[in-house]
Amino acid sequence: MTTCRMTLRVRYAETDAQGIVHHSRYLVWFEEGRSDFLRQNGVRYTDFEKSGYFVVVVRAELDYKAPAFYEDEITVETTLVRQRGKVLEFSYQAFNDAGVLLATARTVHVVVDRNRRPVTLPAEFLEKLV
Repeated sequence: MTTCRMTLRVRYAETDAQGIVHHSRYLVWFEEGRSDFLRQNGVRYTDFEKSGYFVVVVRAELDYKAPAFYEDEITVETTLVRQRGKVLEFSYQAFNDAGVLLATARTVHVVVDRNRRPVTLPAEFLEKLV
């Protein structure tokens, strides 16, 4: 399994009235981690879409461990843990710059075609992901 890392800095707009990152932002960060994972492996979502494939989220699970704050530097680790037929499953971990684990997550995706029918990604894409 390949794990890719990316960093981001918490923006003020991502925090709530207490100065803590709002829980909804983690899904956005993990989506960015997933996009970066694909780019680091030589493929982009737009490549899928231009070829008529769409990767849709069918499940998301998050566990929050510790808060993040404005201007924290966050490292998102993304791993493709399963690729089987029409299904892709990713896991994520978010850490602050002190190495504290902030959240973990898992997302499951189904690949569909332009008609929204489940399909398997072609080998040209799959070879780059595994």
